[in-house]
Amino acid sequence: MPMKTDMLWQRIQEEARQAVMQEPSMADFYQQEILDFDDLASALAHRLGRLLASPTMSVSQIADICCGVFQQTPAVIEDGAADIEAYVERDAACDHYSMPLLYFKGFHALQAYRVAHQLWVQGRRVLALFFQNAISQTFAVDIHPAARIGKGIMIDHATGVVIGETAVVEDNVSMLHGVTLGGVGTDCGKDRHPKIRQGVLISTGANVLGCVEVGEGAKIGAGSLVLKDVPPHTTVAGVPAKIVGKPAVELPALGMDHQLGDND
Repeated sequence: MPMKTDMLWQRIQEEARQAVMQEPSMADFYQQEILDFDDLASALAHRLGRLLASPTMSVSQIADICCGVFQQTPAVIEDGAADIEAYVERDAACDHYSMPLLYFKGFHALQAYRVAHQLWVQGRRVLALFFQNAISQTFAVDIHPAARIGKGIMIDHATGVVIGETAVVEDNVSMLHGVTLGGVGTDCGKDRHPKIRQGVLISTGANVLGCVEVGEGAKIGAGSLVLKDVPPHTTVAGVPAKIVGKPAVELPALGMDHQLGDND
């Protein structure tokens, strides 16, 4: 069962206090990033502000925009909390709940996208596109603010991830660096990007192009080129991708097993 957001925040603060005891030289860092704040929303807003700030827009301006979105749409923070849990549960290198908030640019890019998406939905598209550009420049992750992304998402390492305008990524999906969910055609507004259903695992460097559907619980092998629909609970690999087997578990995104072959 997912941890409640306030309980998650208490856990993160306790981790910060323990970290300061272990490494006093990091006290100011943990104070400024975690211990000064009463909740995850305010801490995340200021973390994104510090990461995305530029001569064009200050830390406080970006943090204020993020805080406004979180206050208007609390579900954005709930989704972010689910993303933190996804990292802890699926990334063997992540053994603290504070790590995604402090250090993982895939998490940072995704949360900044969530802000940009709400701005896009509100009609504040100029600002949403500004955020998209800032995310791309800072994290090397390019997510169009109109894309629709669920919760419990893990983008591991993240460098080079591209998610296009009409893409849909459902809950509990995992993907690695270099993944592209790209479009085909030039018709503005046309539904031209992939639909990734829940529990899908997309391995390093995979490209999924066009308005194709990757069914629930599917797995896409590293370096694959997907141009056609992928049936649920199948494993595909190659250029172009073909069915090579089926995942050994119902939702491979949760297990992060990248092996290929029959009943892998």
